[in-house]
Amino acid sequence: MTDTTSALIRRYQDELAARQQQGLWRQTGDNAVSESWRNFAGNDYLGLAQDPRLVKKAQQHLERWGVGATASPVVSGYTAAHQSLCEQLCDWLGYPQAILFNSGFAANQALLFTLLGKDDALFQDKINHASLIGAGVLSPATQRRFRHNDMAHLRQLLAKQTQPSASLIVSEGVFSMDGDVSPTESLATIANQSGALWALDDAHGIGVLGREGEGSISRGARPDILIVTFGKALGVAGAAVLASPTIIDYLRQFARHYVYSTAMPPAQAALIEDAIRLARTEHWRREILSAHAEQLAQGLHDWLETTSAFEPHAINTQSLPQLLATPSPIKPLIIGDLAALQQVNHALMKAHIRVGAIRPPTVPANTARLRISLSAQHQKTDITALIEALKPVLASDKACGVTA
Repeated sequence: MTDTTSALIRRYQDELAARQQQGLWRQTGDNAVSESWRNFAGNDYLGLAQDPRLVKKAQQHLERWGVGATASPVVSGYTAAHQSLCEQLCDWLGYPQAILFNSGFAANQALLFTLLGKDDALFQDKINHASLIGAGVLSPATQRRFRHNDMAHLRQLLAKQTQPSASLIVSEGVFSMDGDVSPTESLATIANQSGALWALDDAHGIGVLGREGEGSISRGARPDILIVTFGKALGVAGAAVLASPTIIDYLRQFARHYVYSTAMPPAQAALIEDAIRLARTEHWRREILSAHAEQLAQGLHDWLETTSAFEPHAINTQSLPQLLATPSPIKPLIIGDLAALQQVNHALMKAHIRVGAIRPPTVPANTARLRISLSAQHQKTDITALIEALKPVLASDKACGVTA
């Protein structure tokens, strides 16, 4: 081992030790042990990931298409299955063209790396997903981050720009940690007035918002660029970008994540199309989500504060814990400090209930939370079990409070 390599290893060890001491250590859950547990930690909002019909369809598609695409889309990896999925997406969401990626992370990074140059300006909501913020940092453009859903701040930042060649505004349809939604009509107006392109990552909105699960576009405004993912409400994997022919053609020609990556397996593309058909037609899945949300809020009403996620600065650290009232299946239960979060999470684990325990730096300091994720696959008894497991620990003073 060279001196340089050993110095790097020592640095890694120091940073890993620091993370453990701060109580921020991440580890992969033991899914084999917890298969029988009640799971409120995933993103299978519509309950499609285990749907028996999709499982059977997956087997059929594998027999027809095989297990892999074997090549990049621009070589020989693009098949009739991919084309059919793109057509279905355009029909569902009302865009002229779509391009497929292997993950939402890849789609977001490809978008920002490809469309922006060194003289361009990028404006992002401060709590956008890490794939977007990270891509903005590494892109050649100048990135500016506006306060969460603060349109006045966005206007201020746009007004300060000095002759950028072009601007792109990026937000999310549903924010993954707060479960709230972006002011899409205001974003559309600002983009139109400033001459900027507007992109919306609707990873957590697609499938769950709208009459046919069309996501955030159901709220009225239509972004220039729409990013959707297939690994959450649709229960499969992968992502797509939808936009005008010019933008999609540009991505096909220049997006390195697309040109130099093996294509999505065609069997997967066919399965996603099946999942979309179910999401569009089985409205009862979204109705069940609404019923679950109401049951959860009512069941915890006497044990915590309920705050609307639409209100600016909704989290009041003087009255924790709080359940944010969101229009999505993501129901954040704000606990406060790490020790309290660990106590609540431990109580849930003893009851064989899995909930995402989200800590800084993923969320701001003193807003450590349980990210309760509802699914149409949950039964009323599952929601009741979650409520009953939370009640005693939320009633304890040890589960409340914020540390500086």
